[in-house]
Amino acid sequence: MATMLKEQHKEGNHAALPFEVDDMQISPDYDTIGDIHDHDIDREVFLEEEDEDEDELESDREVQAHLKSHSLLMPGTSEVDDSVAMYLREIGRAPLLTAEEEVRLAQAIERGKIERMRAEHLNTLPDRMIMQKAEEAHRHLIEANLRLVVSVAKKYTGRGMSLQDLIQEGNTGLIGAVDKFDYTKGYKFSTYATWWIRQAVSRSIANQARTIRLPVHLAETINRMGRVSRSLVQELGREPSPQEIADKMGISTEKVLEIIHVNQKPVSLETPIGEDSDRSLGDYVEDETTATPTEGADRQLLKEQINKVLSNLSERERKIIQIRFGFVDGQSHSLEEVGKTFNVTRERIRQIEAKALRKLRQLSTMHHLQDYLD
Repeated sequence: MATMLKEQHKEGNHAALPFEVDDMQISPDYDTIGDIHDHDIDREVFLEEEDEDEDELESDREVQAHLKSHSLLMPGTSEVDDSVAMYLREIGRAPLLTAEEEVRLAQAIERGKIERMRAEHLNTLPDRMIMQKAEEAHRHLIEANLRLVVSVAKKYTGRGMSLQDLIQEGNTGLIGAVDKFDYTKGYKFSTYATWWIRQAVSRSIANQARTIRLPVHLAETINRMGRVSRSLVQELGREPSPQEIADKMGISTEKVLEIIHVNQKPVSLETPIGEDSDRSLGDYVEDETTATPTEGADRQLLKEQINKVLSNLSERERKIIQIRFGFVDGQSHSLEEVGKTFNVTRERIRQIEAKALRKLRQLSTMHHLQDYLD
């Protein structure tokens, strides 16, 4: 899952950076290059559950203990999964970062972004040393926080995804956090990254749990409606109505009903009906594209009546009527199309058709077809 970490010097309990960034002058000319922070995320968005976040951060030591003892079990098993144990041993070698080290790494990453923008603006190659240090800082910040991903992923086990897959999705969220982290806001990277990791993991679970994949924004709305519904049950002592849910969420009742409809779980047509029956649900679902026995009999009788009526016409007249009115392929055809079939003009086809229809109107058996129009 992860690449082997490089050997790093230790100073106390903190990790030494794999390169020196003190001498890097982080003084971009934003008037020329522009502000690279295009995602100014409100602190309140990911500090919405502040207490829970702090608990997760405090659990880092607990996670580290698990890593060292290799005692993290896979869901539903009593043995350590070899691949997970190996991964945990690997990421456990990376020391935690201080807030100051996080800032210095973020500054190096920012310097790389600015250098890339400068090079693109001037149509030149970026400085290789700056870009190398930025890439190393990017990798270092990720590797130092892989334990945070495990800490978050553990809380989502038992929801239809293996721990390995949860960690993989969480790592994707961690990479997004590193790319978007704004050290000038003043909050710790781990607090910011927790929100990104949760989002990646929860979205993946929502997608995996459904036969029909829902858009991310709709899945989040469904989750929010579930939380609101549970809150109202506690408050009212009963199941809330769609109107009450709508008022609490600040949306229309129609929208709530639509969400309820979308959130229904699909049922397999192979679902058995009762324990002692060999019939399935699909046996009782009507196929609207298939004619009923009565409809099938009516169609056959109509076909026989039409053929009997058309038998009074000449072969050429009969074929023209059949093609024109869709008795051959179910599609009606224009005079020009029929004319090309018989290699005559559309006017000639119109004349033959008119003559044939006059013959049919004079037949005494035509009234039998009227019954099928009622």
